Order: sequence, then C-alpha cells, then structure tokens
Amino acid sequence: MAANRVGKTESAGGYETMLHMTGIYPEWWEGKRFNKHISCWMAGTTNITTRDILQAKVCGPINDLGTGLIPKDRFIRRTLKSGVQDAIETIYVKHVSGGTSVGNFKTYEQGRVAFEGTEQDVIWLDEEPPMNVYTECLTRTMTTNGLVMVTFTPLRGISDVVLSFLPSGRLEHE
Repeated sequence: MAANRVGKTESAGGYETMLHMTGIYPEWWEGKRFNKHISCWMAGTTNITTRDILQAKVCGPINDLGTGLIPKDRFIRRTLKSGVQDAIETIYVKHVSGGTSVGNFKTYEQGRVAFEGTEQDVIWLDEEPPMNVYTECLTRTMTTNGLVMVTFTPLRGISDVVLSFLPSGRLEHE
C-alpha cells in the first residue's frame, strides 16, 4: 500500500511474480522462494487494465513477448482470452527446476466466483480488490503455503481491505 506512481506494480508485484514463475532469484533475495514450478494468478480491475498494465509489465507487448519482466527465453507459450483483443489468458513459463509455471490473468470484474476452486502458489492482486475476492484468494493459498501480494493505493479510503493491513485492524486514532 503506497502512493500512486512509485513503482508498486513493476518493482514490487511484477518483479516478485517473475522471480517465482521462473525460479531465478537474485543472490540477495531474502523473501520466499519456490524450488519448483508454480501456479499463479495475476489480477487487476478489468480485462482492459489487466491487459494494459499487468500483462504489459510481465510479458511485454503482445507482438514481442519476453520484453517485459519475464525474459523471452523463459516463455513456452501463451493462450489468448476470448472477447478481449490482445489479452492473454494464460502464460506458460520455464522454471529453473525444469518444470513449467502456469500464470493466469484474472479480473475483479469477473467476480468472486472466478477466484474459486483451485489452489495457487502465488496470487498477485494489482489495485485494491473487493474484500470477497481478497479473502477467496487467501483461501486458494492455504494448502500450498503460498502467498498473496496486493499492490495498491488506497483510493477507496479506509475500506475493509485497507483495515486488514493495519496492525490493529483499525486506525490508531480511533
């Protein structure tokens, strides 16, 4: 949670997602590491913003995949999302373990039900999600010892999502 235009999407969420999908961690990395390929969700507000922001940062332009954060030699293939021009639904990425990481692009406009069912190792939510999407994502990582990352500016004010990140679950002056 930070101000607008300070690099949350690329330098925090996108970079860490790339590390986990490829397994290529810098020597100095002290965060969580996966020694196997992962299953990952990357989600934004709408299909268009997810394509134009997350997909562009992680993959690069649709006609030049591998010029984003995930290197070209790590891409195996991608599938396109139906009904949204140039939007990727799924990417398949070589992990250093020899396995294939699978990353799916999702949106909050799909609603909570789109986040049900499967367990995930990594979930990156860019922009503040609805609380029911956030809690559903936490559930998806419970059995994998996975992680949920949220990169956002609290534009909705002191919402339930914002309060969940405050140590006491409330503003200190209350």
